[in-house]
Amino acid sequence: MSDRISVAKTYKLYIGGKFPRSESGRVYPVQDGKGQFLANAAHASRKDVRDAVSAARKAFPGWSGATAYNRGQVLYRVAEMLEGRRDQFVAEVTASEGGRRAASIVDAAIDRWVWYAGWTDKIASVLGAANPVAGPYFSFTVPEPTGVVGVLAPQKSSLLGLVSVLAPVLATGCTAVVVSSGERPLPAITLSEVLATSDLPGGVANILTGRAAELGPWLASHGDVNALDPTGAEDRAALAREAAGTVKRVLSVPAEEPDWTQRPDISRLRRYLEAKTVWHPMGD
Repeated sequence: MSDRISVAKTYKLYIGGKFPRSESGRVYPVQDGKGQFLANAAHASRKDVRDAVSAARKAFPGWSGATAYNRGQVLYRVAEMLEGRRDQFVAEVTASEGGRRAASIVDAAIDRWVWYAGWTDKIASVLGAANPVAGPYFSFTVPEPTGVVGVLAPQKSSLLGLVSVLAPVLATGCTAVVVSSGERPLPAITLSEVLATSDLPGGVANILTGRAAELGPWLASHGDVNALDPTGAEDRAALAREAAGTVKRVLSVPAEEPDWTQRPDISRLRRYLEAKTVWHPMGD
């Protein structure tokens, strides 16, 4: 029997395309469903939230200004890399959620990412419109991304739920600051490694590990966050009150975590879009 002591992995945050340690220096142990130690995860602080929001805001003009086709190709590339690391995701979902359905959950997560990637260049035609007007005008409405979105990821569904709340944000041209599942962060950490080595520009998606109860209020009250998805939060009413101070959009989500294996629809895409209506004179 070996006397060797294994080196415990300590994961970092993903902010602005880089992997910094938490400003606070805090970490916390991650365990599997049987209580066995898996790794240490960084515990994000308020300063880390501010840094992530700043990175997302800086990345927003470039990402929202890219063509829908280009955004779709970038997201397809992420799906390719998810597929390439499928075995690792299966192992991490097994450790986090149990192994009975881990492979099918990972496959569903990859398919879900592809599904949203395919919507990037269809959103304008489906949700936009040419408006009938009485007068010498041409009027049309086009959907535009809301801005920076704070996402509190599902606590139970560590990968499929995470993909289901993050992918529509990116598909619409918004940028994201995500707080992963507190007890099951490893799939989110591996996803951040995929994003870092894909074609996704740094800052478009930022992933923080830690406790939603601590980090959520700071996201909700931040003046540079335009929308908030409180799926992984417990006290959503308190977050809504925090968000009201900066008049941001707070998504209405079910009280209980939904079944993420159900077929998606475009409702989450709609939530991150604003309608811009333009009037243009016609004739001489």
